Amino acid sequence: MRLLFYYSARAWSGEARAFAAAARGLHARGHHITYVCSPEGAVEQKVASGGHDVVPIRSDGWWLLSSLRLRRALAGRFIEVVFVHTPREHKVASLATFLAGRAAVIRRVASGAAAEVKEQRGFGSRLAAAGVLVGSEEDLRDLPVLKRLRFEPAAAPLGVDVDAYDTVRPVTRASLGATDSTALVVAVCDHGARARAATMVRAVALLAPNHPNLRLTLVGPGSDDEDLRMHAAALGLTKIVTFAGEREDYLAVLRAADLGWVVATGDAAAFACLDFMAMKVPVLAERGPLAGTYVADGITGLLLPSNDAPATAAALARLLAHDDQRTAMGTAGRLRVAREFTEAAMLDGFERAAAAAADRSRWKRK
Repeated sequence: MRLLFYYSARAWSGEARAFAAAARGLHARGHHITYVCSPEGAVEQKVASGGHDVVPIRSDGWWLLSSLRLRRALAGRFIEVVFVHTPREHKVASLATFLAGRAAVIRRVASGAAAEVKEQRGFGSRLAAAGVLVGSEEDLRDLPVLKRLRFEPAAAPLGVDVDAYDTVRPVTRASLGATDSTALVVAVCDHGARARAATMVRAVALLAPNHPNLRLTLVGPGSDDEDLRMHAAALGLTKIVTFAGEREDYLAVLRAADLGWVVATGDAAAFACLDFMAMKVPVLAERGPLAGTYVADGITGLLLPSNDAPATAAALARLLAHDDQRTAMGTAGRLRVAREFTEAAMLDGFERAAAAAADRSRWKRK
């Protein structure tokens, strides 16, 4: 099949990573893949090594202009299915495929966001045969009934190749303000996780007086947010908290952790859970449907109460006191990922959705 992944944002994210992994994996399976992204951004840099066709196209400005640019990318490539994420990308791709006279559009919904999906309306909403792809079977159950879909909603659970993590080497603990005797907690953040990050910082502040070897590193988008820095400073945590920001050696930072704390949302949270578990790091995450999909409470990590710093601190203290329990959780996490959240299963989901959408008999407008 000839598939196109359209990702318009410049910044790297969990959604961009999901498309990049799918594009790389499906290319390896023999499909012709085109990845359209903004020029000279982080996304273009990261997907350039995938071995498939990467087409940089500006996506700013009026959406009609973006459609015309995408239409030019479709020309001569005989694309059968276009994958998008946002409602705007859906509208842009629908008009572009209509003008090109070919291809269906599948909107992939970020992990945990299925219940928020609304019917695509307005000009362009019915110009192309459309489908929806979600990140888990739980999301598939939460998806509202969408009347304008031409294809049945499908699921492609996020997954990773655990063997790929064996070559990841940790950063030096000294670079994160830690030593060999330090209990190092690495937290994965994103811009939508300020409230969770604040709860995490308060919990660490409660623990710090009785755990002098405790250190916290925040990594990912939003992890060096100025308000978060000020909050940590007000709690007297300046010396034990490292704000790492976005880093190219992201996985190496996670590898250095004794405990992984996921405060991110959506696909970033899902991938963070999988990354930690694949590297045998126990996972802490706020209790909820998304975290519950990946983290087996008490087995591969702990699901924490929402917005409750004292209870969170107590749970963390119990885990810090038992090295053997952390080791067992790490081992169980690795086995869980290898068994239930494989990259091959994710690619199968994308492939099934694409095969259904490539049925030309269903492209005709009703």
